This record gives sequence, structure tokens and C-alpha cells, in this order.
Amino acid sequence: MHANLIQIGNSRGVRLSKTVIEAAGLQDSLDLEVRDGAVVIRAARSVRSGWADAALACRNAGDDALEDWDAAAGDGDLS
Repeated sequence: MHANLIQIGNSRGVRLSKTVIEAAGLQDSLDLEVRDGAVVIRAARSVRSGWADAALACRNAGDDALEDWDAAAGDGDLS
């Protein structure tokens, strides 16, 4: 697919067709990355994306005990 840069105020942009936006699942918020001379545009992910699954995996592995949180590094000796 070919596209042209267009003037948008003092910036330049690329106009995406509705078909491309829908096919890529894009919303109002996007993540942009420059990789190997290419601009990669993708739908923005939630900052906490995947946290629920990770917490459930910890729970299922029995690795969710909080006993050691009282002695966090830098807190000093709490014994």
C-alpha cells in the first residue's frame, strides 16, 4: 500500500483509510515505534495489560504469599 505524508499544522502525518484502521484494530490511542527505518503503528495496550493473568499464575503456583513484604530491601531490620 502506498501513502503520502500530508501537512497537519506544523507537523506531517499519514492518512489511514477506515479499512486499514479497522483491520489493524486501531482506536484513538496508538503506540508508535521506529524500528529498522520503519514506523510501526499499533493499537495502544493498557499499561496493566496481562497483569490479571500474571497474578492468577502466581496464585496457582502458590507464589502469592505476602509474608516477606514486611522486610523489603531498604526498610531496615524489622525483627
